[in-house]
Amino acid sequence: MERISLTERADWREQAHELGFEFHTFDGEPYWDESAYYRFTLRQIEDDLEAPTEELHQMALSLVPEIVASEALLTRLDIPQYCWPALADSWRRRDPHLYGRLDLTYDGRGPAKLLELNYDTPTSLYESGFFQWIWLEDQVRRGALPAGADQFNSLQEKLQSAFATHGRGTPLHFTCVGDNLEDRGNLDYLIDIALQAGCDARFIDLADLGELAGQLVDLEEAPIRQIFKLYPWEFMVREPFGQTLLTSQTRFIEPAWKMILSNKGILPLLWQAFPGHPNLLPAFFDEQPRASLAPGWVRKPLYSREGANIELVDHRGEHLQEPGPYDDSGYVRQAFHPLPCYAGSYTLVGSWVVGDEAAGIGIREDATLITKDSSRFLPHIIID
Repeated sequence: MERISLTERADWREQAHELGFEFHTFDGEPYWDESAYYRFTLRQIEDDLEAPTEELHQMALSLVPEIVASEALLTRLDIPQYCWPALADSWRRRDPHLYGRLDLTYDGRGPAKLLELNYDTPTSLYESGFFQWIWLEDQVRRGALPAGADQFNSLQEKLQSAFATHGRGTPLHFTCVGDNLEDRGNLDYLIDIALQAGCDARFIDLADLGELAGQLVDLEEAPIRQIFKLYPWEFMVREPFGQTLLTSQTRFIEPAWKMILSNKGILPLLWQAFPGHPNLLPAFFDEQPRASLAPGWVRKPLYSREGANIELVDHRGEHLQEPGPYDDSGYVRQAFHPLPCYAGSYTLVGSWVVGDEAAGIGIREDATLITKDSSRFLPHIIID
């Protein structure tokens, strides 16, 4: 695994605009960064990332039956009691799931270690599945990369197949907070894939979802039969229409049972079930959230995204903390395992699953050990 500098394409911003990649820059700072790329060998991809991703995914799925049947575990995960029947019903029906992202620390030499699961509203999908592939094709065509360069990236193909299998037969709505540029960009990408798969894909702003006679409805008050939501379940069930979501006949993507796997509490449960697994880090529920942590731990809220409210104490005792809004739930503690540092930046590998199959990776860099929403995205290649 190497980080290799490369001259960026002079016209990539114009290309991004033409292709709808409007969130390539945040607050004047680059989000998409093609001044360098990461190079992997095929063995690193297949043995160290692809195979462990699928194994970790199956390990997580194996915990769901016990959790949905346990009031104690659901309580420990801080899932509202009124949600429990919907979670159990969703799992019993085996409501299909679409995708997820595992965040891993990996330096090319040792086993990848799972930092967390993003299994409800993972983003960076567009840049992982599409724009970095366009970058690869362009740079090979221009001679900047070898002709044999490849990429671990079957995201778009697998997503299209999934929509063709599960999304047809009735209108498929897609919703998010419409004025969130990044969320809308990811959602538009998914809508385009669903249309290519033959779905009747339609956008509806989250603010326009309605309720009628216990059913979720659109602006014409027609029942919504199936909907993809790029909005967290833990927020959805607390909206004014939250109870309706749990009783409506609407089929959700992601399904209600994904609420379990997107919860940071899955990390200590995985460690309890599979202690010593080479791709896991020791993790425990934090029974004293305000207690100081021994060096070498990371403290995470059960509900947290994009590095918010993460507290980190490294092996030297140095302390790092990110602010955020996720301070009203329990916490977990996980053993500290540093992200590798390349050219002064800390590197995280996001490994995608679609259905139950590994589907590609995306690389994020940050100046600190906590990966945030502002962390840069860099492309990658495979070549031996």
